[in-house]
Amino acid sequence: MTKNPQSTDNLSRKDFLRGAAIAALLPLLPRISHAEADRIGVAEIAPGIFVHTGQYALVNSENVGDISNACCIIGSSAVAVVDTSGSYGLGKALHAAIAQITDKPIRYVINTHMHPDHVLGNAAFEAEGTEFVGHHKLPAALSARAESYLRNTRDRVGDKAFAGTKIVLPTRTVTDALDLDLGGRVLTLRARPTAHTDNDLTISDSATGTLLLGDLLFSDHIPTLDGSIVGWLKLIPVLKQEAAARVVPGHGPKTMNWPDAIDAEQRYLETIARDVRAMIKDGKTIELAVATAGQSEKGKWQLFEEHHAMNVTAAFTELEWE
Repeated sequence: MTKNPQSTDNLSRKDFLRGAAIAALLPLLPRISHAEADRIGVAEIAPGIFVHTGQYALVNSENVGDISNACCIIGSSAVAVVDTSGSYGLGKALHAAIAQITDKPIRYVINTHMHPDHVLGNAAFEAEGTEFVGHHKLPAALSARAESYLRNTRDRVGDKAFAGTKIVLPTRTVTDALDLDLGGRVLTLRARPTAHTDNDLTISDSATGTLLLGDLLFSDHIPTLDGSIVGWLKLIPVLKQEAAARVVPGHGPKTMNWPDAIDAEQRYLETIARDVRAMIKDGKTIELAVATAGQSEKGKWQLFEEHHAMNVTAAFTELEWE
C-alpha cells in the first residue's frame, strides 16, 4: 500500500510538531547559498544553524587559535552563538560572518566549557542586551585559569593577533537545564556532570533536532581529558540515549550522525581506563603507563603525540585513588 506523504499516521506527535516548527520557521530564516556560506567561513547544517569548523592543530601564530568549532543558531527574533573561537580577532571575524547571514540581534553567547579555544572570542560579542551563558561552574573555572590562558594564548598567537582578547565571564549560568527562546525555536541547555571538564554544557535545538556537544564529542581530533575519565565514561551512555537528528562536535566535522558519532571516543577512553587500571593493579609506575597505556589507539587520531600522554597522566592520577 502506498503511503500518503502528507500523512502523519507514522509520525510521533513530537516529530510532527518538530516538522511544523521547522515549516513555520523557514520563511523567517536567512536566504544564503551554500557557496556564499562557505566563502564567509560557515556551513549551514540544518535550517538556521551555521557551523564554522576549526583546524586540527595546536594554537599557533598561523591559525591564531582557530582550532575549534563555533556555531550560530538563528530564530525568528534573535540569534545565539555557541562558542566564539580562540581570540578576539577570530571572534570578530565570526561576528562579521554572522552579520552577512542575518541582521537579527545576537541575544545569547553560549560557552560549552572553559577552554580558551572556545571562549577567547567572547569579547567581540559584547554589546548591550547580549547575555553570556555557561555552566554554573564556568565562572570559577575561567577565573582560576584566566591569567594562564591569556598569557599562553598571547605567547602562541603573537601580540597583534592577541590584541583585544580578554576573559568574558557568564552573565547567566545553568545549574540544571535552561530554555532559551530565539523565536520559533527553543534551545535547551543542560549542565553536565564532570567529564571533559567540570563545566560542560550541551545545547539542543528543538526545531531541527540538532545537539551541540562541545568537547564532550571529539572526532578525528584526539579527545583531551581535563575533568574525569570516570565521569566521562558514565556520561557517554546517558548522552547516547538522547534523540538527535545530528550532532555538532567541539572538534571534528561540522555535523555527524548520532549516536554512532561518539563510538570512537568511547573506545579511546575505555582503552585508556582499562590499560591504566591494569597497570595500577600490577604496581606499575605512572611513567610506564604514560609510555605504554592506550598505544593501540595510536594512528587512529590526529594530534595523538601532542595530547595522549597528558590524557594518560590525568587518568592515572584519578584512577589510582579508586
